[in-house]
Amino acid sequence: MDALLAFAAALVSIRLSADLARRAQRQGAPQLAAWSGALAAYAIAAGTLAWGAADGWSEPAFRVYYAAGALLTAPLLGAGSLLLVGRRWAATVALAYVGLAVGIVIAMPLHGSLSGDELPKAQDVLAFWPARFVAILANSLGTLAVVVVALVTLPRRPLGNALVLGGVGVAALGTALAGLGVGALAPSLAAASLLLYAGFVVPARRPRAAELNR
Repeated sequence: MDALLAFAAALVSIRLSADLARRAQRQGAPQLAAWSGALAAYAIAAGTLAWGAADGWSEPAFRVYYAAGALLTAPLLGAGSLLLVGRRWAATVALAYVGLAVGIVIAMPLHGSLSGDELPKAQDVLAFWPARFVAILANSLGTLAVVVVALVTLPRRPLGNALVLGGVGVAALGTALAGLGVGALAPSLAAASLLLYAGFVVPARRPRAAELNR
């Protein structure tokens, strides 16, 4: 059942990611491309949860999961938020960071046992430096960017930003519940993807006539 839940979450996330990618190409909106990458990372993380639950965790499965779920999702969300408010440098920083994250995942040594169908805890198989340190820093900065931009632009996008903040909250809750197993984590990934997608595509509120005449 856990594997099926995770696979379903992966299908939901990849479908939403593909739609954002099409919108990004059609609209020429770099923030949608970054957000599409973030949801694709959610999909990969959910897919590896299904892999681990069905076939047991292995070193390749954990490396893929850590890359997508721990290193890439929040930073790409943050980059999209910065691009939304015109910070074009965020695209260059995001691309450089993706390369760094991939390099870390390939090179990071793993210790301890990787077996069974329970998601391994990062602290049990990874040293703090560099992988866990980079994950903590990148997730903190990415989440901070999402929250700050959402709050600053809340008057212009009240519904969209409320949904985005809800998605971030659900994702954080899922991380907190990861110790309960894939059955608790996978639904939170799907719910977070749905909330974030809805927040990304909701149009900004049109200014009222009185506001335009000020």
